[in-house]
Amino acid sequence: MEKKIAGRSAEQQILKDLLASPKSELMAIYGRRRIGKTYLVRTVYAKELCFDLSGSLNTPLDVQLTNFALQLGAYMSTGIRPATPANWPEAFTMLETYIGTLPTAHKKVIFFDELPWLDGMHSGFLAAFDYFWNNWCTKRTDIVAVVCGSAASWMIKKIVQNKDGLHNRITRKIRLLPFTLSETKEFLTLKNITLDHYQIAQLYMVMGGVPHYLDAVQRGKSAVQNIDAACFDENGILRNEFEMLYHSLFKKAERHISVIRALAKKISGLSRNEIAESAKLNSGGYLTGVLKELEESGFIAAYRLPNRKAKDTVYRLADEYSNFYLRFIEPNPTAQAGAWAILSEGPQWKAWSGYAFESLCLKHIHKMKEALQIGGIYSEQYAWYDRAAGTQIDLLIHRADKCLNLFEMKFAKGPYEITAAYAKELQHKILGYRGATGSQQTIFNTFVTTFGIKQNKWFEQYVDAEITLDQLF
Repeated sequence: MEKKIAGRSAEQQILKDLLASPKSELMAIYGRRRIGKTYLVRTVYAKELCFDLSGSLNTPLDVQLTNFALQLGAYMSTGIRPATPANWPEAFTMLETYIGTLPTAHKKVIFFDELPWLDGMHSGFLAAFDYFWNNWCTKRTDIVAVVCGSAASWMIKKIVQNKDGLHNRITRKIRLLPFTLSETKEFLTLKNITLDHYQIAQLYMVMGGVPHYLDAVQRGKSAVQNIDAACFDENGILRNEFEMLYHSLFKKAERHISVIRALAKKISGLSRNEIAESAKLNSGGYLTGVLKELEESGFIAAYRLPNRKAKDTVYRLADEYSNFYLRFIEPNPTAQAGAWAILSEGPQWKAWSGYAFESLCLKHIHKMKEALQIGGIYSEQYAWYDRAAGTQIDLLIHRADKCLNLFEMKFAKGPYEITAAYAKELQHKILGYRGATGSQQTIFNTFVTTFGIKQNKWFEQYVDAEITLDQLF
């Protein structure tokens, strides 16, 4: 039975377009671990794939070369395993010989997965691949070479922005991001799992749109039950994922983890200098590299502030699982199955769910613009804060029509109620923003909630527009 792919429509089309190209193509795909890169390539190219090899983490060169020989033998289907090559140049010569025996009428896809792991220290892989592509593949018209890696910063530096033999050789690239809410729903539907939007949102707030995590969701169980099984059961897929996740992607991952831990303590986000202080890291070039790597991999997000310098950029923890792990899994090492049903009713849940819902909304700004019918108006989005006054606005959309949407994002089990105290707080934010920036734009107070807002006098006074969870799907 043919495999199906949830979402990824644009990415699938890009991959299919390469098959119709009149020349050989070199495609680079990067994105965080567990995001579905391998599944996408192998599914779209199921009929055209003529060789693929996946690198192994911290594996000696001789073992990687043995794996190459095993894979080549499997594709040759002769029943005789080729001799293990002595080095990567010899390996690529063997690959050339094999491909040369295949019919030339159709495109042939060669796939190298987890490229950073293949290109270990002194392995010579990248130099050999460079020669293979430039001196063999480009002389043909029937090759699609796909290189893939989870270490996004490595892929960008070594492949996409390569300054040596692969310079400007990448013909297409895809940065594979987590599923959106609608793609998550489609993914679960393909697994014959039917959940309402509130249930799916709860799963998303813990697992994000990471296909490998979502694949653990079981049919016939609620979000609470599935979160409990994945995160607190002794054999749960997410119980011990945190350390492995970062160490598999980054060298000296302790520094990346220290940044993640610092951001988890300050849900409203931190500036670069605040991160350096909290994580006890030197605010120099190395921190720049760490922040870039985390941002490119989707673990943190940077939010510009209007009329501020780059150093004032606010960084927020964007990875749902890391936030959940540091809030609930790590502090409860002895928790067992059933723990989440209790923890999700505790006081910590309210603070976590509010932040997690904000993070969810910030990843669906395009849907919020559609709901407000401002998708056709040029706009830029910012965060804003005044540390001295203790005031923060997590999302402002500045529009070319001289208007501004100020967003309040509220997660609730039912319709959200604006109280007198909250109305006063919102008014304080507006006045603080106008006073600090001198903005004269018309401000529309825009609420994003799970189930809408209760009608009362504060609603009439302070709600100019509202968006519900359903519209984010």
